[in-house]
Amino acid sequence: MQTKTKELVRVEGLKKHFKLSGGGLRKEPEQVVKAVDDLNFSVYEGETLGIVGESGCGKSTMGRLLLRLLEPTEGNIYFENRDITTFSKQELREKRREFQMIFQDPYASLNPRMTVKEIIEEPLRTYKEKQAERSKRVQTLLDAVGIPESYKNRYPHEFSGGQRQRIGIARSLALNPKFIVADEPVAALDVSIQAQVLNLMKDLQDEFGFTYLFIAHDLSVVNYISDRIGVMYLGKMVELADSDKLYNNPVHPYTQALLSAIPVPDPTRKKERVMLTGELPSPVNPPSGCRFHTRCPLAQDICKQVEPEWIEVEENHFAACHVVKERLS
Repeated sequence: MQTKTKELVRVEGLKKHFKLSGGGLRKEPEQVVKAVDDLNFSVYEGETLGIVGESGCGKSTMGRLLLRLLEPTEGNIYFENRDITTFSKQELREKRREFQMIFQDPYASLNPRMTVKEIIEEPLRTYKEKQAERSKRVQTLLDAVGIPESYKNRYPHEFSGGQRQRIGIARSLALNPKFIVADEPVAALDVSIQAQVLNLMKDLQDEFGFTYLFIAHDLSVVNYISDRIGVMYLGKMVELADSDKLYNNPVHPYTQALLSAIPVPDPTRKKERVMLTGELPSPVNPPSGCRFHTRCPLAQDICKQVEPEWIEVEENHFAACHVVKERLS
């Protein structure tokens, strides 16, 4: 388990609302999708913070906000104690050397008209690195991700999905960043290839000391690679803990339901499922109070009226739930 060291990234009151223009003959009023709504957390140097949740909960939007690929509606994002939401275009351009992204689709994120060498060199050319340094760096990165140097003049379509993702990882490492957002980097890969890519990411982290924000919907994958895990639901963080604590003692009803859905590789062992009823609410018109109360089997009247506070259940284990707070009192 990664021990907390220096805080690298801190998020305070982060929100991202997308406006939906009214349409039709009736000229419906403008609506707002609350994709990310008031997130507060930190990421520490050298750790992997995993983020899980159902599709549409705001995971990927949050990852893009941290790199300012999207502009936040409200809130602050501190990178090494500097608020990057206030950076000018030039300041942000210089700072982007230090944070990069690994995208979900290893084919769509690579330019089909560029060779592997050109793809990995592109960030280096952008920051005016010399030709000799670029060539040396490409060779080093191809070795690091397990792609033979003789393949450097091939195009993305000539590689398998796992190899393309390795190329995407190599590109993200080109400028030797401190912080990498990995947005479901193994979701499009076969299970056997997933293991190879995950092991590669862990080995690279051990060698170079990167910090990862690892976004995924596969809880087994997140548990394997993460030091801490945050659980998101409808734009909110509902639980955050060390990975061992979260898997061994989940306290939020939503986390318990997610973990109960993980298949057990033993046909003789029965596992009790926590079944959620009702439909996932719309982020355009989220429920009042706790956003999970419409599907929660333990919901009380207060859950429908008052938004739960972020409380510390035990050391390094936080949750936002009225039922959990009642049990602790």
